[in-house]
Amino acid sequence: MAARIYQIQKNAMQSGKALTHKWVLEYAPAEAKQPDPLTGWAGSGDTKQQLRLTFPSVEAAKAYAEKEGVAYTVTVTAPKTLKLQAYADNFR
Repeated sequence: MAARIYQIQKNAMQSGKALTHKWVLEYAPAEAKQPDPLTGWAGSGDTKQQLRLTFPSVEAAKAYAEKEGVAYTVTVTAPKTLKLQAYADNFR
């Protein structure tokens, strides 16, 4: 079973940075989703897909994955840089 560790990104529709310091561990799907014959809803028997664990640091997420024997990949986000500009720059 494999997992992915990444840092929560800021929503493009929001200006705040709440919860962007947390790290998330999500399991990769073990089986594909299939439509239910009665309702047509997509689903699978893999209950690990429903699991989303949050950690305060990447080290804590790695320690949990190693303790549980889960293979993991860490996706590091690019550092954010601010583009400071003045309102007058729109008219140059």
